[in-house]
Amino acid sequence: MGTVTVRDEILHIGGYTAETGGRAEGIVAARRDRGTGALTPLGTVAVTPSPSFLVRHPGLPVLYAANELPDGLVSAFRAAPDGSLTALGVRPTGGAEPCHVAVAPDGRHLFAANYGGGSVAVFPLDADGVPGERTDLVRHEGRGVDPERQEGAHCHMVSPDPAGGPLLVVDLGTDSVYRYDLDAVSGQLAPRPPRLRTPAGSGPRHLARHPDGRRCWLVGELDATVAGYDLTPEGLHERVRVDASGRAGHVQPSEVAVGPGGRFLYVGNRGVGTVAVFALDGVRPELVAEVDTGGGWPRHFALTGEHLYVADERADLIRILRVDPGTGVPEPVGEPVAVASPTCVLA
Repeated sequence: MGTVTVRDEILHIGGYTAETGGRAEGIVAARRDRGTGALTPLGTVAVTPSPSFLVRHPGLPVLYAANELPDGLVSAFRAAPDGSLTALGVRPTGGAEPCHVAVAPDGRHLFAANYGGGSVAVFPLDADGVPGERTDLVRHEGRGVDPERQEGAHCHMVSPDPAGGPLLVVDLGTDSVYRYDLDAVSGQLAPRPPRLRTPAGSGPRHLARHPDGRRCWLVGELDATVAGYDLTPEGLHERVRVDASGRAGHVQPSEVAVGPGGRFLYVGNRGVGTVAVFALDGVRPELVAEVDTGGGWPRHFALTGEHLYVADERADLIRILRVDPGTGVPEPVGEPVAVASPTCVLA
């Protein structure tokens, strides 16, 4: 795998393989230079079908992948310092096309969002981070107003609360964000009403929590919006809703993240191929910049150090940008890095 120095860190990149029409072979490792941001792909380190989303264990050198297949799987790997991966186990998610995975803050449970199945699965994790048999599978019911995209429930993200509050599950198909309490002993989920119902046809995809724990932002994949919510014990309360992009054309938001320090919000916009930057110091998020990513389909991005790494699924590239710490605005660095069908960058 080569030598990794103190100046370097390892990123892992998930993507679509031939099983779902992609060109990746599995999970790719890449060496990142912390100073320059340069990314050097190290090749495919795990051959696994369509690992479309990746997450790390909070306390162990273990990585988890959602295998986005008709019969969904989650895969676990031990990660070595050089980026190489060793398989630890595979479990069925109980639903179709899992597109997101998350780990509980205490590292004892893994959650998977089944997009096609409209359900959320729970797996216990042992002391080595290996997933055991599924302890729960909660299916959502209902549909939305879009006959093509919302014909049924479509779980798109699971967001554990770092402070131990309820789990948030974003469902694109039912225009909803559900809240659940996890019983850490049984691994069962208990609904905590009320469920947030977003505007009809908004198609909520991903949310980003603010470091203060009191706010979050939710992108609507179908209505191209960003909505700000207050997080309270009683539920989520909408404060503001703005356009996700200032560009004309078809806009389909993907990833959303709050930058270091909580001053800026970043939104990936497929269709127009941009990352939009919003300032968060006022009541409304203010669009301060919208940066071209070098491809039309920025599926996901990762913020790490002073850099932003954008995975463009259809352009087969990772675009590197340096984020100005004062303005929050990213600027492209060097040439894009060729990676086949990338759908997730994990720093």
